Amino acid sequence: MANCRHHACRPSERLNYAKWTAVRVNYFRLYLREEMNNNPNFSLATDAIRLPYTKEVATYCTPFSCKDKDLDEFFARDALLYGTELLGKTYAWVSSENTRQILGIITLANDSVKSQHIANSAKNRLQRGVPNAKRGINFPAVLIGRLGVSSEFRGKGLNVGSQILDFVKDWFRSEDNKTGCRFIVVDAYSNPRTLHFYEKNGFKPLYKTEKEERDFLQLKSDEPLETRFMFFDLKLN
Repeated sequence: MANCRHHACRPSERLNYAKWTAVRVNYFRLYLREEMNNNPNFSLATDAIRLPYTKEVATYCTPFSCKDKDLDEFFARDALLYGTELLGKTYAWVSSENTRQILGIITLANDSVKSQHIANSAKNRLQRGVPNAKRGINFPAVLIGRLGVSSEFRGKGLNVGSQILDFVKDWFRSEDNKTGCRFIVVDAYSNPRTLHFYEKNGFKPLYKTEKEERDFLQLKSDEPLETRFMFFDLKLN
C-alpha cells in the first residue's frame, strides 16, 4: 500500500490510515491506564510532568475531561483567558509515558480571608492557630479556583487529586515561595464526594454546619447552597 501520508494516496487509503492511527492511539491509552493502575507506587513527582497550562499545551494534549460539565467547560474555554488576564494560573500534570495525556489540572489565584467579614463562630475556628496579636486582620491565602482529575485515572487508587493538593501545600510552604500565604481556600461543590475529598486532605469547612453558612450568606429557603467554603492552615498542618 502506498504511503497514506503522501499527497497522492487515495481517499480510501487515507481513511484506513486514519482508522489505524486512531486504533493505535486508543490502544496505547488503554495500555498506559492499565500500567498506571497496576503501579502501587505511582507518584506525580516521578510519573508525571508539571506544566503551565498554555495554549501550546492545550493544543498538543488530548482534550481534558473529568466528566464534570462545569470543570470541563472551564478548562476548555476559560482557563487560558484567566491566565491572559492574570486572574488565575493553571497547571497541568501530564503523563511521563504519554505527554499528550493530562492526568490532573488546577487553577490557582491569590486571595485573602477577611476576618471582619465572617461570623464570630467561624472567625474563632479560622484564627485558632494564629497569635492573638495577629488576629482580626486579613489573612493572605491562595484560592483553588478549579481542580480536576482525568476521568480515566480517577478512582483507581492513584490519588492524583490528593497528590496535586500535597504539591500545592508544599509549594506555598517552601522558602522559595515569593509571597506570604497562610491559608489555602476553596469553594468546594456542596456534595458528599467533593466535601469528603477535601476533608480527607486536611481541609475544614469555615462554618461547621450548612445552616450557619446559609444564615451568614442570607440565602433564602429555596436557594441552594451550591458550595462550602473550606480552608487549610499551612502553619498548623
